[in-house]
Amino acid sequence: MKNISILGCGWLGKPLAVSFLEDGFSVKGSTTSEEKIDVLESLDIDTYLVDISENEEFDAFLDSDILIIAITSKDIDGFENLIAQIQESSIQKVIFISSTSVYGRINKVMTEEDEVLKNHPLVEIENLFRENTFFETTIIRFAGLFGGNRQPFNWFKNGRKIPQPKGFVNMIHREDCIEIIHEIINQNSWNETFNACSNHHPTRREFYTLAKLSAGFELPEFEFNDVYEWKIISSDKIQKVLNYEFIHDDLLSF
Repeated sequence: MKNISILGCGWLGKPLAVSFLEDGFSVKGSTTSEEKIDVLESLDIDTYLVDISENEEFDAFLDSDILIIAITSKDIDGFENLIAQIQESSIQKVIFISSTSVYGRINKVMTEEDEVLKNHPLVEIENLFRENTFFETTIIRFAGLFGGNRQPFNWFKNGRKIPQPKGFVNMIHREDCIEIIHEIINQNSWNETFNACSNHHPTRREFYTLAKLSAGFELPEFEFNDVYEWKIISSDKIQKVLNYEFIHDDLLSF
């Protein structure tokens, strides 16, 4: 399977597409912005305008073996339309990028076996893919994303206080995101749901204090929270199933 379509060539999808091109794959990529087409095509990405919220057909874009969905949309109707089109396409495998935000803060370590938030739109979208029998889907629940121009020291600006300072950080670097996607495809690890998060979980106070000070910002301010809410995302499953070792496992090594 050397033909891949990546729905959403943004912060993650664009470097992901480049990494597959470097590995000899034929890559189709999508964007919702006409202004980005030239940039993507200059990287040798076969580029398409695709907006799942529009009632359009994406036949040419879906003419691949594998589809990676890397968009932030939570448009359930749009995903239902997309899935209907995947069923009629040559796509055999799907990677749907979800989020660990599907877990509530219930003061425990969260695994893939734990209950998710019932009213979270991503949960419903995950189930749409998981229950479809026309193709195989692996779902990756990424923790907080950083890397490139997305750096923690730039968050919580303009006097915003950081909530839950005693809570724990759950994050993953973009390089690990890309490598994990490659490993799922290389190892044919389909019909799975994976959490993907660094094993290092410093407190939010420790993490954001170091992030701000290391970049020359002032000491951040934190909220005082009467209710102590936290979660720690476990990535034990993905490390065991894929024999994966995180590239960026120390979140304090700025």
